[in-house]
Amino acid sequence: MHKRRLPSIAIAAIRETVNLPAQSIRVRLPLLVLLCSGVPAVAQASHAELVELFLEFRAMTGVSGDEYGALPVVDPVIIEAEALALDEFQARLLAIDPSVWSIPEQVDYHLVRAELNGLQFRHRVTRPWFRDPGTYSDIVYFLGELRRTSPDHDPREVLAVLEALPDFFGQAMVNLADVDAIPGDLALLAGRDLRNGDADFAAMLAEAPPDDPQLLDAIRGARQANAELLAWLETNSDRMTAPAGIGRENYDWLLKNVYLFPYNWNELSTIVELEDNRVRTFQRLEENRNRALPEIQPVQSQEEYRQSVAAAIDDLMNFIRDENVFSMPGYLTPEGYFGSWHGFDSPWPETHDYFFNFSHREPRMEEAHEMVGHHFDELRGRNNTHPIRRGWRPYKIATARTEGFAFALEELLMHAGYLDRRSPRAREIAYEQAAFRTVRALSDIYMHDNQWTLQDAMAFSVANAPHGELLDDSPHLWFEMATTLRGVGHHMLMVVGKVQFMKLLRDRSQQLGDEFELQAFMDDFFDSGLIPMSLIRWEMTGMDDEMRRLLQ
Repeated sequence: MHKRRLPSIAIAAIRETVNLPAQSIRVRLPLLVLLCSGVPAVAQASHAELVELFLEFRAMTGVSGDEYGALPVVDPVIIEAEALALDEFQARLLAIDPSVWSIPEQVDYHLVRAELNGLQFRHRVTRPWFRDPGTYSDIVYFLGELRRTSPDHDPREVLAVLEALPDFFGQAMVNLADVDAIPGDLALLAGRDLRNGDADFAAMLAEAPPDDPQLLDAIRGARQANAELLAWLETNSDRMTAPAGIGRENYDWLLKNVYLFPYNWNELSTIVELEDNRVRTFQRLEENRNRALPEIQPVQSQEEYRQSVAAAIDDLMNFIRDENVFSMPGYLTPEGYFGSWHGFDSPWPETHDYFFNFSHREPRMEEAHEMVGHHFDELRGRNNTHPIRRGWRPYKIATARTEGFAFALEELLMHAGYLDRRSPRAREIAYEQAAFRTVRALSDIYMHDNQWTLQDAMAFSVANAPHGELLDDSPHLWFEMATTLRGVGHHMLMVVGKVQFMKLLRDRSQQLGDEFELQAFMDDFFDSGLIPMSLIRWEMTGMDDEMRRLLQ
């Protein structure tokens, strides 16, 4: 299986999905705020006080704005301390009245509000430490991915994690003792990771230096602890029958108060279904138009793939500059990106990851998504000096912005002309990739409404995704379904975030009329930071209809 090595912003997003907060979490200050929309603030405060509150909150949760640490904190004492600390941060934020501030300052307020609500939602609803065995098996998954995607990785770099795993897995069985509250689908996903983990630990033993007894003992101990946790899961699996989805009421609360999303479950299901209809229709129309043309032949070796990706990146960079799509400050370069996840240094596999079956025919769409979307966003986040907007946001607060925009680039740059010199059949591939995103988004929506089980969603994906036979029981499909079941809304946010971006472009271009310029629009969009689309729209256009709905 040709495994993609993800860029660091994507790894951060996945770690967020699977509940891997910072190892350095502390509790000397309150950490959580329960915010109720519509509750009036009682005093005037400055924007500087908001910044101070935010920085204290980030320091205490260990979120730097860049990345997570290795192991989540699962000590019930610390978890309870977080929960008990709600009141002080709640009072501090509710005492700030942002109504007289500028729109950008009010945007900052709502970012802080969303972040506090995100952590509160974890304590109130998802409760991953006590409900999701994947909170513990995740580390096995990531250790395995690290070994597979970093051929030159020194296993001693993870020594501390390996030595901590026996106690960590022991705590798992304590925290998950209420087995009746554990969803069977989440236990199934965790068990799969642990089974795969045994093979990874065996490989780590074979790769470890024979003259390093500390490392060898750490790997053996971790492997034994992995086996014990798996045996415990299997013994108790018959009682793990709770629903995996969070339910529609909780989904709507999350949309409104954490994602700052101006739509509810009913509206989202309609938007995603209509978008699925659109991309599948366009795909079929492209196929019919191109029916007399030869199929695009995929590359047949790592070297051919490397050359095709390099050419795609050059084309994208030149296209953005030549067509004035957006400004290119000096730090926006492919340096450090090329080859970071493509697997160029690995042997050419017999079986490829699902998306490679598209990018091996035409890599421009995936490079638009990963490089122009994620890699450049990561660089913008690092170079953003705003104390509240720097870097990425936890709890999927900005997933509609980051994933939605990256996804939008695949198709929208096509309409702007970046495939004009390619085979017309490349347009089919753009819509094939888009259709798998809408299929995943539908799985997200219906699993969390508890209308579909994990197996239902996987069967739907195989039956409805283009070339779905390539997904059947594949590691890729298991990964994507785990991402959306455990990271509530992830794939829905990608699809509807694209719709939000197009709405913003429409609103701003209508507002400016003949004065609208794409480059100026895109530069303003990026200047807002990696924040929810509703806040970007408010800041760029002054339109407050979505915010008024969110605060009702």
